[in-house]
Amino acid sequence: MTLTDIHSTPRHVRPKRDSPGTPLFWTFDGTFARCLADAEDTLRRAIVQIGDVSRVVVALDISLPALRERVAAGDRIQPAWGVFVERLARRYGLPAAPRLRYLKSAGPLLVMVLAYRS
Repeated sequence: MTLTDIHSTPRHVRPKRDSPGTPLFWTFDGTFARCLADAEDTLRRAIVQIGDVSRVVVALDISLPALRERVAAGDRIQPAWGVFVERLARRYGLPAAPRLRYLKSAGPLLVMVLAYRS
């Protein structure tokens, strides 16, 4: 029996699963409307770079203390926030609406995380 004979028996090979890409993330700080516009533009560019939106998950972290500061400075939250979330959910062909998380910690107003499988 040779070494070739030992390794020539057929094996069930499990197909390699798509490996997740490194999550991309961006922070946005400034006026509320400007942050939303910049976040949407960034998402659009990232989707073009990735190419396949069927395997994309978008998460948004909103800092409530930073949001409170914007409101105190006179920024209006609605209707811009509702329109922004709706556009992200419908316009870009994402498989699911963005995951939203409201943080009680201080930090940038908005953090966007985009995870994908290539």
